[in-house]
Amino acid sequence: MSESSNFVNGKPIIPVLNERTLPKFMESAREAKTVSRNSNRLKLFSGRANPTLSQEIARYMGLELGKISIKRFADGEIYVQLQESVRGCNVYLIQPTCPPANENLMELKIMIDACRRASAKNITAVIPYFGYARADRKTQGRESIAAKLVANLITKAGADRVLACDLHSGQSMGYFDIPVDHVHCQPVILDYLASKMISSSDLVVVSPDVGGVARARAFAKKLSDAPLAIVDKRRHGHNVAEVMNLIGDVKGKVAVMVDDMIDTAGTIAEGAALLHEEGAREVYACCTHAVFSPPAIERLSSGLFHEVIITNTIPVAEKNYFPQLTIITVANLLGETIWRVHDDSSVSSIFQ
Repeated sequence: MSESSNFVNGKPIIPVLNERTLPKFMESAREAKTVSRNSNRLKLFSGRANPTLSQEIARYMGLELGKISIKRFADGEIYVQLQESVRGCNVYLIQPTCPPANENLMELKIMIDACRRASAKNITAVIPYFGYARADRKTQGRESIAAKLVANLITKAGADRVLACDLHSGQSMGYFDIPVDHVHCQPVILDYLASKMISSSDLVVVSPDVGGVARARAFAKKLSDAPLAIVDKRRHGHNVAEVMNLIGDVKGKVAVMVDDMIDTAGTIAEGAALLHEEGAREVYACCTHAVFSPPAIERLSSGLFHEVIITNTIPVAEKNYFPQLTIITVANLLGETIWRVHDDSSVSSIFQ
């Protein structure tokens, strides 16, 4: 992982290496059981949401992406045609439902329907980023639970299985009436942080809100059992956050803020400002899903963060690159998971 060859504004994009490497945290689990690499009856197809990630997954697996035609009619309707046979095959459709969420979700459902009507044996929706995951419960009267609705739509379209990365809340898995493989992307971020050789005595892992404590605690345990701090936050509206106080000690330490996603960056930026006020030496931001809705880029590049570490579950436009940004690929992780699902091997053992 330390042998980075691609850079963006002087910051590394961790490449997919030729020798099919996995994060060090996962290598022992992989060596424990040999997974069959028989690609017979396995087909990979990519939607238009994140074709670069799909290509990297295919490269790790030693496969070619299937041929598919996706077009848009003049009135905006989506047209999908598979350009090769999938009869009797296990098909994996790679499509995050990132912005524009509604278009990418509809494209995924039409791809699933095309595979079902082409007599695919099993259809797995590989969703690196599951949109609408934040609408997972009712916080006020007369609200919808959109996460459940979207799960129903994907299931009714004909998906037999879902493979998703770092869902906003674990209960979202229960919204599906089909099997869900939940992929945790922490190992690739942990691997990168380990390469920075930060002294464990200087580290403190920070949860940007109370709801993320379990995630931050698990991250801290893997990161040399680092101490934990919590930013107490009160939210007055959607995408609006107000930081109240800090629970824990960060004075003179390197603070690593951990979250599943960064949307407008209001929560994490306010938290970083508080950490600096409390005496933190450096502040790192780590997240799996970089939604980056305006004004996220301005907030993240304002100098509050020493480095912002994200994964490529959502594509980041080149215009949104900034000097502190580091993008780490999860292609190897997803490719290994697909192999294990195809081989009927354990997926959870990867992360143990």
